[in-house]
Amino acid sequence: MRIASWGHAFFAVTLIGLGIVGLIIGGFTPTWSGVPRSVPAREALAYLCAAIALLCGVGLLWRRTALLAVRVLLAYLLLWLLLVRLPHFFFAPSAIDTWWAPGDSGVMVAAAWVLYVWLAGDQTAQRFSFAGGDKGLRIARVFYGLAMIPFGVAHFINLKGTESLVPSWLPWHVSWAYFTGGAFIAAGIAVLSGVYARLGATLSAWQMGLFTLIVWGPVIVTGTANTGQWMEFIESWALTAGAWVVAESYRGTPWFAVGKLRLPIVRTQPAQ
Repeated sequence: MRIASWGHAFFAVTLIGLGIVGLIIGGFTPTWSGVPRSVPAREALAYLCAAIALLCGVGLLWRRTALLAVRVLLAYLLLWLLLVRLPHFFFAPSAIDTWWAPGDSGVMVAAAWVLYVWLAGDQTAQRFSFAGGDKGLRIARVFYGLAMIPFGVAHFINLKGTESLVPSWLPWHVSWAYFTGGAFIAAGIAVLSGVYARLGATLSAWQMGLFTLIVWGPVIVTGTANTGQWMEFIESWALTAGAWVVAESYRGTPWFAVGKLRLPIVRTQPAQ
């Protein structure tokens, strides 16, 4: 097996889970949402998305297929972002999903790109050199930083909805809604500027993980979750997995570094 990190393994397993769920429900999981109902062969496209997630997830866990899997995944996620998610800004600029969905895709693209940099290594030296090494890592982080900003904006646009998600046992619900929205924006700026980038990426990953556990975890555990809540849980889980990979890309970078970029040394396990 060729596992670059714990985040790599968690991300691959998450993709497998997304694929299995997609095949079971015969529809789009949150990572692949946003397709208009008028699109021809929409159901077939949903199965294709599920199959790609499942196969790429499995492929990422094996040495001989890891690089091919991440190439396919990265290309597909980029196309999804450009062709499905971003056009919503032109057709429904005020809708909450318009702001949230590109961020969702941006995080997944960033994670896939980081894994591509790790797995490709010197193979990008002559072909697609811009996509590997420090340049590729910087591009991945730009995607992640840009994704954080619409997440934060969505919190403010849908303040009442965000407030309603704050657990009842926490005080100052409105304050928490403002804080989490502002934290996402601050993390995005940190990653884009390189000022405390590792801290911003790590804390944003923790925020998504805690959101998954604190907000959706209790609903899932009690067995009262409806279909929409299950989809929210799955989406939050996937985002946490993607954010984890990006945060790990800063290994070796000082927590309070300003404008420093360092490619992490990745130790992979030998083939079994």
